[in-house]
Amino acid sequence: MDGTAADMTPVIEVEALEKRYGDVHAVRGVSFSIMRGTCVGLLGPNGAGKTTTMRMILALAHPTAGRLRLFGQSPEALGRTMRERIGLVPQEDNLDPDLSVRQNLEVYGRYFGLPAATLAERVPKLLDFMQLTERGDAKVMQLSGGMKRRLIVARSLIADPELIVLDEPTTGLDPQARVLIWRRLLDLRREGKTLLLTTHYMDEAQRLCDRIIIIDGGKVLDEGTPEELIGRHVKGHVFEIPKPLPESFDEEGLESTDIGDAMLYYVSDPLEVTRRLPPHATFSRRDANLEDVFLRLTGHTLRQGA
Repeated sequence: MDGTAADMTPVIEVEALEKRYGDVHAVRGVSFSIMRGTCVGLLGPNGAGKTTTMRMILALAHPTAGRLRLFGQSPEALGRTMRERIGLVPQEDNLDPDLSVRQNLEVYGRYFGLPAATLAERVPKLLDFMQLTERGDAKVMQLSGGMKRRLIVARSLIADPELIVLDEPTTGLDPQARVLIWRRLLDLRREGKTLLLTTHYMDEAQRLCDRIIIIDGGKVLDEGTPEELIGRHVKGHVFEIPKPLPESFDEEGLESTDIGDAMLYYVSDPLEVTRRLPPHATFSRRDANLEDVFLRLTGHTLRQGA
C-alpha cells in the first residue's frame, strides 16, 4: 500500500457496532470513522456507551455484532508490532510509585521490546516534551497531579505510536496544567498523530477536536465539527435567566432548556429576549457553545452523574 492509499484508510472504522452484557444493551449500532492526523472527541454522559466502545476498539471487549477495523484490520488480529502503533492515556493513575519518572518510561519501553539505545535517545526527548526533565530522578509520589498526568502522556508516546487514545486526560487538573497538556496534544496532532479523546470538559473538546461524536443510550446522536454541531442544534446566543422567572416575561415561542435553578433560551437575535424582559431583570448572555449542544441532545450536562 502506497503512502497516499494509507492516508486514505481510516485509522479507526466502526460500523453498526453492538455490545450486550446479558440484558444490558450497552452499544446499539454505533458507526463512525476516524482519519489519520485528526483529533476526534467521543463525548457522552456516564453510561452512554463510550467506554464500552473504546474497550472494543482496543480489543479489551468483544463486539456482539458489527464491524470494527483498526489500521484496516480487526483489533483482535493485531500483534505486538501493530499494538506499538497505539498509545493509551488511561483515566486512572497507574504509574509505578516505586520507580522514578525516568524509570517509568524506560520500563514501559521495555514492554515493547525497545532497544536500550532507542530508549536512551527517546526518554530524554519525552521528558523535555512534557516539561519533566528536572523531575527525571524524582519518585512518582513526589509529583503533583499535573506532573503525573504529563508523565502518563509521555509514557503513552514511548513507542512513537500513530494513534493515541486519551481517556479524560485532564480531569481534576488546575487550569495551568490543563493548558500545558492541550498544547502538547495540539503539537502531536500537527505532527500527524491521530487522537481519540474522551473528556468532560466542553472547552477542551472545542479547542482540541476536529470532529465531535456525541453518544448516548449506546447510539450516536450526531457528529461533526464543533462549529457544525453548534450551528445545527442551537442558535447563536444563549440567555440564562434564574428562577423564578419575572412575572411579566413572555417566553412563548422561545427555544428553551430547563436546567433546574434557571432557564436557558436560545435565540439568533438578542432582542428576542431583552425586549420581553422587564427593566432590571437578572440574566446573563453568552455565545452558544458545545455545552449547549450536549444539553440539547442529551437533556443534561456532561457532568451529571459523574
